[in-house]
Amino acid sequence: MSSATDNPGPSPSLTREKSAVSYSYDNLTGWKSVRILRIGRGIYHDVRRRLPYYWSDIRDAWTYRTVASIIRMYFVNILPAIAYTLDMHRRTGQFYGINEALFSSALAAMVFSILAAQPLTIVGITGLISLFNYTVYDIVQIYEPSIYPEFMCWVGIWGAIFHWIVALCNMCDYMRYVTDFSSETFGFYVGTIYISKGVEELINEFTSKGPVAGFMSCMIAILYFLTIYSLETIGSSNVWKPAFRGLLADYAYVIGTIFWVGFSHIPGPLKSANISRVPISKAFYPTQARGWLIQFWELDAKWVFAALPFGFLLMLLFYYDHNVSSLTAQARHFPLKKPAGFHWDFFLLGCTTFISGIIGIPFPNGLVPQAPVHTDSLTVYETDLCIVPTEEGEGSEIRRSIVKATAVVEQRVSHFVMGLAIIGTMTGPILIVLHTMPAAVFAGVFVIVGWGSVGSSGIMQKAIHLMLENRFIQRDEPLLKVRNRKILLWIVCQLTGIASCVAISETIAAIGVILPPLAPLQSD
Repeated sequence: MSSATDNPGPSPSLTREKSAVSYSYDNLTGWKSVRILRIGRGIYHDVRRRLPYYWSDIRDAWTYRTVASIIRMYFVNILPAIAYTLDMHRRTGQFYGINEALFSSALAAMVFSILAAQPLTIVGITGLISLFNYTVYDIVQIYEPSIYPEFMCWVGIWGAIFHWIVALCNMCDYMRYVTDFSSETFGFYVGTIYISKGVEELINEFTSKGPVAGFMSCMIAILYFLTIYSLETIGSSNVWKPAFRGLLADYAYVIGTIFWVGFSHIPGPLKSANISRVPISKAFYPTQARGWLIQFWELDAKWVFAALPFGFLLMLLFYYDHNVSSLTAQARHFPLKKPAGFHWDFFLLGCTTFISGIIGIPFPNGLVPQAPVHTDSLTVYETDLCIVPTEEGEGSEIRRSIVKATAVVEQRVSHFVMGLAIIGTMTGPILIVLHTMPAAVFAGVFVIVGWGSVGSSGIMQKAIHLMLENRFIQRDEPLLKVRNRKILLWIVCQLTGIASCVAISETIAAIGVILPPLAPLQSD
C-alpha cells in the first residue's frame, strides 16, 4: 500500500504497554526485593501474562505472511544447522551427523512453538554450540576418547540443572543491563564465526577433494551468496511492484538453493568436479551404531563431576546467546503487542538441553542471526511516498520511499509447522534429496547468515558514518552529537573484544571464550 505525503511526521514509538500483570522489584523492601529469594516469581508472571494470548497465537496465524515465513524459516534454520553439523561431523570423530542435527532442530521447534512464552524466537543449532562440542571433544581426546558421548550427556544434565536454577531464581532479569555495546559486539562476533566457518568449509574442499573441486565449490558458494543477497535486496528496493519483489525476497532461499544444487549436477565438467555432498545415514537412526539413549549411568564418578564446570559454561553461553536472540526477535523497530517471557523460556531451554544430552544430539538454543529474520518475515510493511518540493521550479521535486513496519503476525504456528517439516526431512526420501546438495551451498549459507549479523550491526553503521562526508549527513543523525574520536574509540574497543574472542575460538581455549568479561564494558 502506498500513499503520498508532503512531510511525514515522526513515527510513533513501537513499545509495548505494561499489562495488568506486569511486576517489578522497585517498590519492595526486605527479602522480597531480592530476586533470587523469590523462587519461581518470574516464571509465574511470564506464564500468567502470556497464557491469555495462547488462542490468539493460533487464530492470528491464518495469513499469507505465515505461509511465507514457514518456507523462509525452514531454509534459514535447516541449512545452517546442516552446515554446522558437517563441521562437527569432521571434528567429533563423526559422532554428530545429519540425523542428530535434524532431531535437535525439530525438538527445539516443537517444544518452543507449543510451550514457549516467546514463540517468535527461533531455537536450533548455532555456531557457538558447534564450537563448544568439538572443543570439548578435543579436550576429552587428551584423556579418554571413548567417554565422549557419556561425558557430553553429563554436560547436558549439569547444564540443564544450572538453567533451571537460573530461571527459578529470576536471574534472567539481569538481561535488562545488557546494552548495545555488548549486544552489538556479540552479534558481530557470531557473524564473524559464521563467515569463518564458510571459509573453512571451502578450504576443506581443497584439502580433501583437490583444486578442481575447491575452485568449483568457491564459485558455487560465492554465486549462491550473491543470489540470495540480491533477491533479498530487491525485496527492500523500489524495483517492480511491491507484491512481486516481496515474493522474490520471501522465496530467495528456495530459488537460490534449487538453482545452485541443480547447477552442480549439470553433466560434463561441472558434475565431474567431484565436489563434496552431504553425508547421510539411515532415516531416524543415529549416525553411529548406537541407540538413541546414551548410557550415562555407566560413566565413572570422576568424569561425572569433571563435566560439571563444562555444564556451567554451557549455561553461561546459553544465558547470553538465547536471551540476546529473544531480544533481537523483539527489537524496538518491530511493532509487537504481546508480552515476552524470558524466565519461562530459559526454563524450557533447560528441558531441551537435558533431553538433548541423554539422547546424544547437539544442544539447541536461540539463533542470534535467524531470530530477527523470523519476526521480519512476519512483519507487514507499507511503502509510503514522500514528495519533497524543491526551489528549481514547477514539477521539480524529490521523491523517496518510506518503508514502515505497521504490524507483526504474532503467532506460534509458523514455528510449529517448521518443526513438522524438519521431522519430515528425517525420512528416507528427503535424506536422499539432501545427499544431492553440495557442501559448497552450505558454505554460502554460512556467509549469508554471517553477513546478516555483520552488515546490519551497529558497529558497521558507525564505521560507515565516520567515512561519510559531513555535509551530506542528515542533520537529525544522533551520531552527530558525538565527536568522531569518541565513536572511533567505541568501535576500536568493540573490535578488540571481537578479535580476541575470534582468536581464542580458533584454539582449545575456546571453552573459556571471553565474551562474559566484556559485559561490564557497557554504557547506559
